[in-house]
Amino acid sequence: MTNHYAPMRSAPQSSASQTFTAKLLLLLTLLPLSLAALAFVLQWRGGIPDPTTRWSPPGSHHLFPGMEASPLSSAVVRSSSSDCVNLGRSASPSLPYYQNWKFDSASNLRPKIVITTSTSAGLDQILPWMFYHKVVGVGTFFLFVEGKAASPEVSKVLESIPGVKVIYRTKELEEQQARSRIWNETWLSSFFYKPCNYELFVKQSLNMEMAIVRARDAGMDWIIHLDTDELLHPAGAKEYSLRQLLLDVPGNVDMVIFPNYESSVERDDIKEPFTEVSMFKRNYDHVPKDTYFGMYKESTRGNPNYFLTYGNGKSAARIQDHLRPNGAHRWHNYMKTPNEIKLEEAAVLHYTYARFSDLTSRRDRCGCKPTREDVKRCFMLEFDRAAFIIASTATEEEMLKWYHEHIVWDDKDIRIKLLRKGILTRIYAPMAIIQGLRESGVFSSVIASAPTTLSKEKFLATIDSSNSSRATASESHPSRKIGRSRESKATARKTLDIEVAEFQEVAVPPLSPPVMDDNQLSFEVQ
Repeated sequence: MTNHYAPMRSAPQSSASQTFTAKLLLLLTLLPLSLAALAFVLQWRGGIPDPTTRWSPPGSHHLFPGMEASPLSSAVVRSSSSDCVNLGRSASPSLPYYQNWKFDSASNLRPKIVITTSTSAGLDQILPWMFYHKVVGVGTFFLFVEGKAASPEVSKVLESIPGVKVIYRTKELEEQQARSRIWNETWLSSFFYKPCNYELFVKQSLNMEMAIVRARDAGMDWIIHLDTDELLHPAGAKEYSLRQLLLDVPGNVDMVIFPNYESSVERDDIKEPFTEVSMFKRNYDHVPKDTYFGMYKESTRGNPNYFLTYGNGKSAARIQDHLRPNGAHRWHNYMKTPNEIKLEEAAVLHYTYARFSDLTSRRDRCGCKPTREDVKRCFMLEFDRAAFIIASTATEEEMLKWYHEHIVWDDKDIRIKLLRKGILTRIYAPMAIIQGLRESGVFSSVIASAPTTLSKEKFLATIDSSNSSRATASESHPSRKIGRSRESKATARKTLDIEVAEFQEVAVPPLSPPVMDDNQLSFEVQ
């Protein structure tokens, strides 16, 4: 009986097993489909945010570039002055990893870097320059302003930016600087009481001296002097970061030298060099010597030197006791010779004569006579002298022809040859960063966020600054001691009460790169 009924009891078990398997397969099939449908419905209704827009600037509505013009940008364009028109073209979030345009300057990240500059430029140049350096890790800026930069419509915007200190060239500042110990020392004395570039060089050095005191009070680790037509290019760092680059510098190094690359324009109609120039001539220090001298004639194109202007770079100094400027290009120390290193990849990009209008703007800033003898007392470099004479004596058509012959790289074959040889190089990072900032609405946001009115005190200060710094084409005031008002005791104590060192080296002026004669002479000596 047992054997007879055993098969009858096993049949229901087999049927149940098959039913369970079918249900399990059905569940495994429907579950992913249900989850996918749920996700689709939620995202369609806005329930799931797109992770790529999580860090978009507030108010950007997660739009991609080109989808919609920013109302904020349009408002700024209508209400701002002419030099701000190109700063607010779009507000699309091309830089999604930044919360907003403020770029928190109170960050605890080290090292803390300050850039100091002396400028008379407008917002169209200062804002891209400043925010590019904020992107690469600079949190603090000391702006010694004159002319257009000191005007109320510009200065009110600059003062509203976190981490920016605007210093006006008031009578008080001039009187304070007139009592600087620099006037009683020899390292800068050969530049005193001369017009144009010499006067600017002395003024920059005096401003740098004051910036050192401010930087120390602000707890800065490094200080850099740059002009507003220069961008630091932190190549060679683990990331595109000046902060990372300086973080890797050994602790016993006092000064870091950035060799300069010079802009090499390919058109005569450039309006915004930072976003329109990608080709640069590399520095002598970054080019093999045989290549440099072997391609010297093709590189100079009949100009006085390999570079149009200076070739000895700029430097960053570690904040420490007895630090002093050594001209606009270097720093020094009253009590020791600084230990310095020269970077092998990083550079400072110098956008010199990048616009055709730079010819006449330089001419209008100086009242020297356009003769070969007189320009020597006004300009340190030979190309500046030649450019000043052309801009002062030639017609517009003649100037444009000269600009093409000496500055614009029209010959495609020569460009390709020098690019292959490594004399010329393409650098796109600054262009991409600044264009991204513009498209993200950074510049339009900072302009729109600035206060609409200045306090009476600040307004009068800017007017006094503009009046005291205004120069006409027929008059040039050499740097001089001026001063009767009381100087800040704190500044006097930190700037002036330092023992005089036994040695004083001459300030480093803007220097041209080596010429072929120098190289031939060195080989003969060897």
